[in-house]
Amino acid sequence: MKYDKFFQLAKEAGIEEAELYIGQSYELSFSLFHSEVDNYSMNNGYVILARGLVNGKFGTATCDVFNNEKAEYLVNEIVANAAVIENEDPQIIFGGSPKYKKINTFNSSLAKVSVEEKMAALRELESAIRSYDKRIVEVSGVEYSESMSTTTLMNSKGLKLVQKSNYFVLVGAALASENGQTKSGYSILLDNDWSKVDVKKLAREVGEKTVSQLGGSPCASGKYKVVLAPSVVSSFMSALIDSASAEEVQKHSSFFEGKLNQKVASRKVTIEDKPLSRNVFARWFDDEGVATSNKAIIKNGVLETYLYNLTTAAKEGRESTGNSQRSGSKIFIAPTFLCLKPGKKSFEQLLEDVGNGVYITEVSGLHAGLNSQSGNFSLQSTGFLIENGKLGQPLDLITVAGNLLQLFADVSEVGSNVEVRPSGTSAPSVVVKKLNITGK
Repeated sequence: MKYDKFFQLAKEAGIEEAELYIGQSYELSFSLFHSEVDNYSMNNGYVILARGLVNGKFGTATCDVFNNEKAEYLVNEIVANAAVIENEDPQIIFGGSPKYKKINTFNSSLAKVSVEEKMAALRELESAIRSYDKRIVEVSGVEYSESMSTTTLMNSKGLKLVQKSNYFVLVGAALASENGQTKSGYSILLDNDWSKVDVKKLAREVGEKTVSQLGGSPCASGKYKVVLAPSVVSSFMSALIDSASAEEVQKHSSFFEGKLNQKVASRKVTIEDKPLSRNVFARWFDDEGVATSNKAIIKNGVLETYLYNLTTAAKEGRESTGNSQRSGSKIFIAPTFLCLKPGKKSFEQLLEDVGNGVYITEVSGLHAGLNSQSGNFSLQSTGFLIENGKLGQPLDLITVAGNLLQLFADVSEVGSNVEVRPSGTSAPSVVVKKLNITGK
């Protein structure tokens, strides 16, 4: 009822169809350094993104408070904005999907955990990291962040959808030093269930990741059989699926253009968008109000679908795949929860299968070091030698180079050691037949 005034004024102003996207958020974050709070912030956010169709053109407007005066402001801005728009793409206010599979992963108990208890967990984490190993010379940071959001979408066609979500992230980071060499490492815990917080386990992960890098040196340059860590696979997978956007295909800037229903990766590779998974990334409608669904983008190496929003789907006479997302007034296409289907082999079994090669634990500079048109990449990396099926000496100052499409074509095995990342991805380790590594 609160927003009826907007729709009434929109109709009186000749706006043929109108929509409100309302985002309400609560953000809490704090960090410690040497057991003292060095950063603390708490924010409540509220934003309204309004759209309207005027003489076949979309006008947009935004505000961060709502009352009768703001309702009038939004309507006037939509009309003025539509008058100067030159975009000829189809513009659609969505009436609603035939069926929605509602999913609720909001955890109301998180708000009942006091700030003092969360702060105590950080202090315990800092202490546990520091005492993990004498080579850890500094706990460079421990941080807690929490987010809660409510998304409401309503329009003049009678659609009204509401979804709530929340999550927290615990981060620990450390510095280790030995023989004049210093290395940094970090680990995270992402969830919305406080009972899953295991401070000692997170501290061990931080400590192990940090000290295990000490003593690293470059390997000999050459082509190696490679195992990629789950975080590295997630980064490469996200970059690959960027080209599955129908918008990129229609702009002729995707290396998947013209490859629908064709083999684009190894048969071991199945990549799915799973917005209806029961985790903190769950969404049962997208940012245009279209029902979401779990779907394979690449199945057994074959490109099964592009990802569409309403506009790109209308251009091809198709239906949206429910992959519309918003950033301010801009609507774009993206997966909700991107997953590489795991295999059955453990990480240890992957190493045994490789025998001798390289395990890549981290790549940096993906956005700058990857050509999105050709898929070629050259990235600074860290990792370990694989010797006789076991992890060997740590590697430092190496560069991994190859082609994104070729990398996924060369996947010979997919592991079972799945990791979920804050970027909304889930992936295990994979074995790649060969990659160029430049060292010494």
